[in-house]
This record gives sequence, structure tokens and C-alpha cells, in this order.
Amino acid sequence: MVPQEAATKLLEAEKKKDVIPPLTETFPGLTVDEAYHTQLEIIRHKVDEGAIIVGKKIGATSQAIQSMFGVEQPDYGHLLDDMLHVEGDELQIDDFIQPKVEFEIAFKLKKDLKGPNVTVMDVIEATDYISPAIEIIDSRIQEWQINFEDTVADNGSSAAAVIGGKPTKLDGIDLTHIGMVAYRNGEMIDSGAGAAVLGNPLWSVVWLTNSLSNYDVHLKAGEVVLSGALTSAIEAEGGDTFTAEFDHIGSICVTFK
Repeated sequence: MVPQEAATKLLEAEKKKDVIPPLTETFPGLTVDEAYHTQLEIIRHKVDEGAIIVGKKIGATSQAIQSMFGVEQPDYGHLLDDMLHVEGDELQIDDFIQPKVEFEIAFKLKKDLKGPNVTVMDVIEATDYISPAIEIIDSRIQEWQINFEDTVADNGSSAAAVIGGKPTKLDGIDLTHIGMVAYRNGEMIDSGAGAAVLGNPLWSVVWLTNSLSNYDVHLKAGEVVLSGALTSAIEAEGGDTFTAEFDHIGSICVTFK
């Protein structure tokens, strides 16, 4: 019963653009498995309402993000069709509760990937192209007071993503050393490299695929995978414009109105 009750609380909070206390306080002893089942309940509800699953996001892959939110391992969430935007779309700040932005490398798949024994070579062969992305994370948990189980249940604290730049084949690209510089309103705020994402974003997608198999879920051709943030998350406010410039794969920009 806990996943159903927790899912209902999160869905109501999202609908009302409001926050709730941490689920780990409301449901003491909430396990990681129950948290993932809560996430699946939320996604099942949204799909029943007409949403389409278009990919996955991987979170807490960098030391910066793990330190920021006090977690020690990656997690994942689902991407739905109404969460994806293309560069040039202006997002309304009031559509979110307490948004932050993360700068990532997105993978577009041309083949299915199904764990539990997926390798880096499998990911390379299944990838159509990569491109820069900005993920907008948001939390239905008050003041981001999240434990690992809270963010897992809350769909990996995901809310939206913007995909841009130029689609780039993996051939000849060293994702470990690919650099990125981020700007807010024209002022540099951070920089990072692909190595921040579990050592290499490819390993992040490997981890995701094999972890999904625990719940009989797999990645499908045509889906998008956000491989994880290269830097810490940055709070977003109305009027902000964020830009990230990546070596080799172009730039990505999003504006909040």
C-alpha cells in the first residue's frame, strides 16, 4: 500500500504546484524498492491519462550532485512527452515549484537496450547520436529536504528537459574529456567535463540499463536518455537564461519567463 499512498501524495502536490513533507518522514522505513515502485505507480497513472514515455533521466551521477543532495548513489526517472522541449522554447517559471537546472549530455537510441548484462559496447552500438541538454529538476518535497528514497519516488526529481545543439555521432568523441562551460544571463557560473558523470557518460547509460532490469523495464529505440549532470544544479528564477557550451556537440539554451 505504501507505493500507492506515496504516489497519490506526489501526484496531488504536482497538480497543486505545492510541496509535501519528505516521504521518508511520512512513511518511516520507506525502502528504495518501495520508492521505485512509487515512481512506477506515478508513471502508470500518467500513461493511463495519455502521457507517452519517451526516455529516462539519470540523476546523482556526479560527486557535485551527490554532495549537494546528500545521496551516495545514482538514481533514475522517466521522461514523458510533455516534459521534453526543444531549444527555443520558453518555459514558464510558474509551471514549476522550486526548479533547478542541470547541464547534461543526452543520448538518442536507435536500438533497444535491455539489461542486466549490458556493456559499454552495447550502449555505443545502440546510440544513434548524442546532443547537449538542460534538465529542469524540481521537487515536490518541501525545500528539497530529500533523502535518496524521496527523490527516487518523486521520479528522480525530474520536471522537464530541453534538447539542443547538433546531433553528433559517437565516432571519435571522447566523452570522458568533453568539456562544458555554463552561463546564467551571460555570466559564467560553472564548468565541467564528461568524467564527472560516473567517469564517463557511457558508464552512466550502462548503469541505467542494468538497473532498469530489476523492474522489468528496458530502454527502447527512439528514446532519449539524459546521462547525468556535469556540474552541480543551479536554482532558476523567472527571467533567467541559461546556456551551456559543449566541446564538439554545440550549445543549448533555455529561458524562463
